[in-house]
Amino acid sequence: MKICNLLLIAILTSFSTAITAGSDLPDYKADKIAPHTWVIHGPVELPSPENKGFMNNPAFTITQKSVVVFDPGSSKQTGEMVLRQISKLTNKPVTHVFNSHIHGDHWLGNQAIKNAYPGVKIYAHPEMIKLARAGEAESWVKAMEQITEGATKGTEAVIPGEALKDKQEVIVDGMVFRAYLTDYAHTKTDAMIEIVGDSTMMLGDNVLNQRIGRMDDGSFRGNMQACELAKASPAKIFVPGHGPTGDVTSTLSFCDYLNILYTEVGIQAEEGLSDFEMKPLILKKLTAFEKWYGFENELGKHISLAMLEYETASFE
Repeated sequence: MKICNLLLIAILTSFSTAITAGSDLPDYKADKIAPHTWVIHGPVELPSPENKGFMNNPAFTITQKSVVVFDPGSSKQTGEMVLRQISKLTNKPVTHVFNSHIHGDHWLGNQAIKNAYPGVKIYAHPEMIKLARAGEAESWVKAMEQITEGATKGTEAVIPGEALKDKQEVIVDGMVFRAYLTDYAHTKTDAMIEIVGDSTMMLGDNVLNQRIGRMDDGSFRGNMQACELAKASPAKIFVPGHGPTGDVTSTLSFCDYLNILYTEVGIQAEEGLSDFEMKPLILKKLTAFEKWYGFENELGKHISLAMLEYETASFE
């Protein structure tokens, strides 16, 4: 499977190839969301020269002797910014990193962590590791450098070396980090991580908040199943891949978006409507999401993708 081929082609052909030296990323505040856990809530916009590629929600948990990092961002520069925020709170070493999925805006910051702490263990879904080694890692490095017009220059892909298993528990200084792996949700590489002692779930891009993301690599049905998996967990605090952290009601409303869209596509497809004919009808069902970033650009594509998935499922 090739991840985001269309996105990568668009990036590589639509932006200037004049690359300047990578630049430092301004500091973003780390918000404490649980007794041991902080989140740096990034912009919800797409990567750009203005945000220097930073757009996700890096997070970290401070244990008795260590720091555990989640999705340190899109570049070496973002990873360095994450380390600066950690250093404001503790001088404990980063010993573990969890990457949520293959999309480079979440994990290319691994380089900064590895540079600072060479012995760090970096975990991910085994399919993410496989795809990264097969070339997706370098594709993402090049794409981020192009789309930010050189702001991420100098970033190198540090591919996770620790393959997770579903329900695996990684214990750090007595704190339990439980992995929830899916076969096909936002991508085929997703790992959600529950911080058991903090009743917190790192959702990756299986759930977004105040932002509508791409589904080109995903499955609506699989993503909805991932949502149900998160809802059934003991977690009380949910950290989306992009957008504000919140509780099960405020954060997992994206799951309602997926469910409404896919269900309505099925209903209208059975009535014989084409994707462009059903769009205005489905739009009326999704007014709660119309102010989310990316809604206008992604809705039509989501309907087409959902229709294709629905038709394929009908033959299974």
